[in-house]
Amino acid sequence: MKNSTTKQWALILGGSSGLGLATANKLAANNFNIIIIHRDRRTDIEQINTSFQEITLSGSKLISFNSDATNGNKQQQLVDEIAVKLGSDKIKLVVHSIAKGNLKPMFSKDQEVLANQDFNLTIDAMATSFHDWLQLLVTNELLSEDARAIAFTSEGNTKAWPNYAAVSAAKAALEAIMRNAALEFAPIGLKVNCIQAGVTDTKSFQMIPGSENLKQAALQRNPNKRLTTPEDIADVVYLMTQPEAQWITGTVIKADGGESLQ
Repeated sequence: MKNSTTKQWALILGGSSGLGLATANKLAANNFNIIIIHRDRRTDIEQINTSFQEITLSGSKLISFNSDATNGNKQQQLVDEIAVKLGSDKIKLVVHSIAKGNLKPMFSKDQEVLANQDFNLTIDAMATSFHDWLQLLVTNELLSEDARAIAFTSEGNTKAWPNYAAVSAAKAALEAIMRNAALEFAPIGLKVNCIQAGVTDTKSFQMIPGSENLKQAALQRNPNKRLTTPEDIADVVYLMTQPEAQWITGTVIKADGGESLQ
């Protein structure tokens, strides 16, 4: 039996910025080793590597792959490489933080509009890939007996925002996958949940057309009069790794400071 000082492993899909990176930092500071799979341009790698080095300052191990976690042809290869690096260790936590999708309007007289393939790409990256990874990790016996899986959703799961249709559809699909995964993977002890973050000023959020308007509206609605931060969400992810959270599964946990109350 491992002693209490043994570090556990967390796999973060999309952990080079935003919620994923904040989660990596939080977990590394609290007795976790980290595996990050991210997809970034060469021009950004120097800054990303600096961020990754900071993760290891607490003494945690960090394994990173600059690869497309949504590519079905690469997923098994990545799992095989992870298995070799872990040896006899197992993964306690899986975090799905992939933000890859189309932000086109459904209707416009002067812009390109959403097409079927835009929906397919977005739903595959931001929803279906969550199932793909869970299934691969279970099949390859890489999860611990009391493993947890977390994916990030947003208030766009039920609300309509301009240019957000494909992502909104992906979030709805993600939550359906989460609920069914919680049901069907329960026999092996896996707990699966989504965290619904409030408006968080990340690079991904800034790419949404009209994001400044969404931000100002969130500030007005939020009873705490501030936006959600990546660190707020990382704190909730960490809480969900604790023994006391072992009976929470198949649900959407709101972490927005009350933003969605009104």
